[in-house]
Amino acid sequence: MSDTRAETGSCRLCGADVDGDERFCSRGCREIHESLGEPPEDGTDDNATPSSDDTSPDDDARAFFRIDGMYSALCEAYLESVAEGQEGVLEATASYVTETVRVDYDPALTSADELRVTLTTTGYTAYRREGIAGGSSSAEGDGDGGDDSSETTHRSREMTGLRKRRSEDVLEMRYVVGVVFGSFLLVPYVTILYPVYLADLVDWRFLAPYEGAFATLDGLILLPLFLSVTGAVLYLSGMPLLRGAYVSLKLRRPNTQLLAAVTVVAAFAYGTAALALGRNDVYYDLTILVAATVMAALFYEATVKRRALARLTDLTVSDVGEARLLEADGTTRTVPTERLAAGDRLLVREGERIPVDGRLAEGSCTVDEAVVTGESLPVAKRAGDDAVGGSLVVSGAAVVDAADRTESSLERLTETVWNLQSATHGVGRRADRLAARATPLVALAVTGVGAAALALGWDAPTAVTAVLATAIVASPWALGLAAPVSVATSIQAALDRGIVVFDETVFERLREVDVVVFDKTGTLTTGEMRVLEADAPPELLRAAGALEDRAAHPAASAIRDAFSRGDDSDDGEDGPDAGEAAVGDGAGAPPTVREFNSHETGVEGVVDGRRVLVGHPDLFRERGWTLEDDLESRAVGARERGRLPVLVGADGRASGLVVVGDEPRTEWVESLTRLQEAGIEVVVLTGDDTAASAFLERRADLAHVFADVPPAGKTAAIERLAADRRVAMVGDGTNDAPALAAADLGISLGGGTALAADAADLAILGDDLAGVERAIALARAAGDRVTQNLRLALTYNAVVIPVALAGLLSPLVTAAALAATASLVAANASRPLLER
Repeated sequence: MSDTRAETGSCRLCGADVDGDERFCSRGCREIHESLGEPPEDGTDDNATPSSDDTSPDDDARAFFRIDGMYSALCEAYLESVAEGQEGVLEATASYVTETVRVDYDPALTSADELRVTLTTTGYTAYRREGIAGGSSSAEGDGDGGDDSSETTHRSREMTGLRKRRSEDVLEMRYVVGVVFGSFLLVPYVTILYPVYLADLVDWRFLAPYEGAFATLDGLILLPLFLSVTGAVLYLSGMPLLRGAYVSLKLRRPNTQLLAAVTVVAAFAYGTAALALGRNDVYYDLTILVAATVMAALFYEATVKRRALARLTDLTVSDVGEARLLEADGTTRTVPTERLAAGDRLLVREGERIPVDGRLAEGSCTVDEAVVTGESLPVAKRAGDDAVGGSLVVSGAAVVDAADRTESSLERLTETVWNLQSATHGVGRRADRLAARATPLVALAVTGVGAAALALGWDAPTAVTAVLATAIVASPWALGLAAPVSVATSIQAALDRGIVVFDETVFERLREVDVVVFDKTGTLTTGEMRVLEADAPPELLRAAGALEDRAAHPAASAIRDAFSRGDDSDDGEDGPDAGEAAVGDGAGAPPTVREFNSHETGVEGVVDGRRVLVGHPDLFRERGWTLEDDLESRAVGARERGRLPVLVGADGRASGLVVVGDEPRTEWVESLTRLQEAGIEVVVLTGDDTAASAFLERRADLAHVFADVPPAGKTAAIERLAADRRVAMVGDGTNDAPALAAADLGISLGGGTALAADAADLAILGDDLAGVERAIALARAAGDRVTQNLRLALTYNAVVIPVALAGLLSPLVTAAALAATASLVAANASRPLLER
């Protein structure tokens, strides 16, 4: 065995093992390399192979964390600095797009639990991302068994649990309590102070009682009350806002929360100074209103995101947490997969998944490897063949010897996804980029007023209040309102149209896409086996259906559904030929199966006194049955079209042909055409062989069609395409997950696996391929809406700055400007993004 290994090399595209003289592991990898050229010079193509970046050095360890509270690229830099400040941490990489932090560390100096505690800081909460094989989704130990179900995505399981829900509930309760306290403080403003301010501006008769009233306030009485209540409100409701500002200052990267915090703190300080001086222009109301308004928008954004996440909890996973260990005496016992060792012999029964990679030790079986390789047709396995961990045994039973690495290909795919996700940095939100430009202007204005006050010799109280008033009017705090409201309404609009968006920058990235890459099986095709053609005597088809009713693989299910239902088959939904054959002999008694035998490539039995054989042409030859050349050539033609030919015969002679396969989606041609018309290049990657993808090769609107591509090859292709273009990947299977994570934008169809959903930035529910085009239209509309809302956010400053220059600024003016700004932003955001 060692000599064989010495002669192996690596695929030039994906890094998979190949024989000594071979340069590529598959025809697909060769074609991708020849069509797309050499990998990028920066070496990003190295990630194409899981082995190159999936494990840290032997003496080090690697941990992944899901972080609650990440919302911008600023959070990435902050959490990386926090993690790298921990002793023993070698490197930390964060991605707010996927709320993931990857940490390489020395286990002799620190541990994953200590890192989780370290990362749970300043309003962030870290959750350990465990391995898929029997791992818990939360490191807290507070797990709620009912929530940690295998029927959810890893993303949803990591974001649930008792402690997580308690944390969310406490934050929301604090916000509500703060608003209630704040409303009590606003009562004297509405009933007394606002009329007083208004009376100074207009000469209305009903305001006469307020003229000259409360020109001064007793600071000794009101200051402790106003100060304590406003401080409590700021602590309860505005703490997340202040935390965002703190992170911004610590990293010296201004954001919208910093601008809002400037207004909040300046208004609080001004109000305190005014009360201490006995003046009535107290801006505590502005402190409460700005903090409550911005935080309400942030909570609304978080609520919409959680609502979108909840839409994915019905997806299933394909991991295997336990294995059936086969003892030498023939007995079995169940053990966790993480306790398996190389050479352990495992028994995998029909209908179960192979827990780890290995080699078939004895016997034969048929497996469905689609979840890992993308190949749509089941594969026959014999003793000595490789067994892929995560694949499904659809007929027979598998006795597998575990490989040296006791993990499944599915686990390595998951590890690859996590590595790619933690290396995917988000782009700053447009509002934060605008805030970065506005902050120096605010600072310049405040500094200028302060310098003028000193130059003109103003007394200290006048100078301080002038500086604080400048901060109140100059800071565009409403950008912190417009950004989350725009995000939330855009995500909700997408959700209403069956599109789930996990990250607000998805729309920005989607507008920049140059290339859309589609997987074939389950994406451009339905991914479900069904009878496409049937040419055989009706009674023979019914007999074939009766035999296949006892088998368990996708082709058997299709034949059984088409022909074993008797009178119930008259819906004809399996196609005109199949439907007609299914009911051709009328309402008779169901066929009686007296004998049944399963072969590697088909089934055999005695049905109603006749010996019936159903299966591959090779099976008919092996059994010595007569096979006409015409029937055999038709079977070969079906295979060349990417279909699965199944011969049926009775009493020693093949008498008919059933063609099984998955069909292209009805809308696939229109979807690809519209993408091309929009100036987007379309590429197809598939794990199926060339014959199965031949119908795509004839399409002029496809730039490339690459067949026979392994999962690592798909990832490498994405990275080469992304070297000079913005790439979106559309897939549905676990084997697509690394490519989805590697793309600039990952799009998962709703019928896909949980790992695909976790790897994607956007999920389309209901297997609606037209949703890709719909998502692009939404992205463009969302971009226009964000621009409008950011402009409307400046309404506050457009109102208060001229009033302040005229010497008429008061808490009434700032409150009215705030109400107008918030109303305009909310009204504009609530308009439909797309007219229907």
